[in-house]
Amino acid sequence: MGEHESWFHYLPGYYNLQSYAAHYLQRKTMFVGFERTHFSIAHVLVSLFVVVLLIVAALRYAGRLHAAGDTRFVPDRRFGVRTVFDLIIDATLSMAEGVMGRKDAERFLPLFGTLALFILFNNLIGLVPGFLPPTDTLKTNFALSGFVLFVTTMMGFREQGLGYLKHFAGPIWWLSPLILIIEVVSQLLVRPASLAVRLMGNMFADHKLLGVMTMLVPLLVPLPFYVLGILVCVVQTLVFSLLSMIYIGEAVSHEQAH
Repeated sequence: MGEHESWFHYLPGYYNLQSYAAHYLQRKTMFVGFERTHFSIAHVLVSLFVVVLLIVAALRYAGRLHAAGDTRFVPDRRFGVRTVFDLIIDATLSMAEGVMGRKDAERFLPLFGTLALFILFNNLIGLVPGFLPPTDTLKTNFALSGFVLFVTTMMGFREQGLGYLKHFAGPIWWLSPLILIIEVVSQLLVRPASLAVRLMGNMFADHKLLGVMTMLVPLLVPLPFYVLGILVCVVQTLVFSLLSMIYIGEAVSHEQAH
């Protein structure tokens, strides 16, 4: 889903690489007929491009902080990389603090900050002509939601040991078997699927609408849709990040009730 043309498709050797990747995944997953899923590696290439951009921006951000010295906590007068990173990090920390408290918010800030930056810039890059938004496909989003599920489960057992399983049983002992099944299905399937499908659906619809309007009337008319697209990109980043904070916050909480 969400596959459409981009200038990545015209790179030399692109289709050879895509064919190799599709056959490799089919062989590893034992999924017969993988080629009929319209697999495309373009989203992977764009994601890698975004990762490189973020690494370069992070190095520049660190360099600006180092150069600022004792004044690094003073806001930069010019709008640039440091300003953007400061805004995103402050917003992420504030949101996490409201969900799980100051201590855990600071503890998980590198995780939530990385997720927010990665998702936001993968959303926004779809507004640039010739680029695909990697988040308008389930491949990227299931990888992100699966990672959140892994961290949630790992941190739950690390913080509470086997007592983490009590969260799945509920407070009423005679309903525990039924509640356990519901909670396990929710933890392993519903939560990751809701994160992935929600992000994919909104980004796919937003960028498809923008693409249609740009093709129909390329001058001036698409501008409001670009503004709407930026808003959707930001909101979907907030939604994914907030739900991830809630899930992980529940896992590390020592309260027995949800």
